[in-house]
Amino acid sequence: MSEGLDDVVAARTVLSEVDGAAGRLVIRGRSLDDLASRASFEDIAHLLFDGFFDDLPRDLQRPLGEARASVFAHAAAVGELSGLDPVEAMRALTARLRDGDDLATALRLLAAPAVFIATVLRARAGEAPVAPDPSLSHAADILRMTHGRPAGPGQAEALDAYLVTVCDHGLNASTFAARVIASTHAGLTSAVLGGISALKGPLHGGAPGPVLEMLRGIGEPANARPWLEAALARGERLMGFGHRIYRVRDPRADALKAAVRRLGALQPDASGRVALAEAVEAAALAILKDRKPDRPLETNVEFYTALLLEAVGFPADAFTGVFAMGRVAGWIAHAREQVAQGRLIRPQSVYVGPQPKAA
Repeated sequence: MSEGLDDVVAARTVLSEVDGAAGRLVIRGRSLDDLASRASFEDIAHLLFDGFFDDLPRDLQRPLGEARASVFAHAAAVGELSGLDPVEAMRALTARLRDGDDLATALRLLAAPAVFIATVLRARAGEAPVAPDPSLSHAADILRMTHGRPAGPGQAEALDAYLVTVCDHGLNASTFAARVIASTHAGLTSAVLGGISALKGPLHGGAPGPVLEMLRGIGEPANARPWLEAALARGERLMGFGHRIYRVRDPRADALKAAVRRLGALQPDASGRVALAEAVEAAALAILKDRKPDRPLETNVEFYTALLLEAVGFPADAFTGVFAMGRVAGWIAHAREQVAQGRLIRPQSVYVGPQPKAA
């Protein structure tokens, strides 16, 4: 028995390989470094879906745009969900979509987090929803639907890099949840809803927001080391450092750091923010190496996720929902792969409760 299923192999997959010892992520034979700098979200969705849908077109931009337009019909129900946080409202709206296993269902589910997070954020601000523009790329339309204006210089490219970077990551908690549900043949919508529900937990997808609180608390590069040392002295965890799988640096952190730097070069007002983050990262790594030399605590995906999503205009409480915009591609692909394998996931448990007493 392995608590938390550590080191238990539960699936054979062609989708992604996470090499924690080498700090490497491979998605269908392509390295993350290559994909994050070259691929769009439509490209990565096609890569993940290839072989799982017989009618998959060569170019997904227009079909995905039309799926956004189809899903938008459900945005009118957002008024019924006031009081829910963005990811919970997005999950409730996604639950309105019919279940199925075909490509049309997959594209609607691929579109749903993007359309519904944008709708929820605008409703919260007292603004009318913005209908999708099927002619735009997915990333550009997400920003347009969210802010009511075209994306700024480099913003769509930065968001694309983020969505590609988080699209799939082995058998993580939300992907495993999606595969368990898919193994019952419940349908893609049910599997994606399970993925969203697992993702919203703070131990999985709900952690990037506190990175911004840390950066705000530090304020200036010169304050980084004393602030971080004081936080550790209080027994606090430094957010954005350490990962359960990676024993060396998280490759997704490097991909997002490069994207943040590219965006910072196009947004002069963001250059100071990038400099602060890099100073905090350097100080944190030095302190952690001194204090915990036997523990591999490197920068993880959360650190530069927070900076990138803030720079393209998302509030911290929407970060998990934006994570879902990218990871939904992986959930759908894993669900289809699980169904193709044809095996119901049914592990065993060990009973440790009391036995009935003899009469």
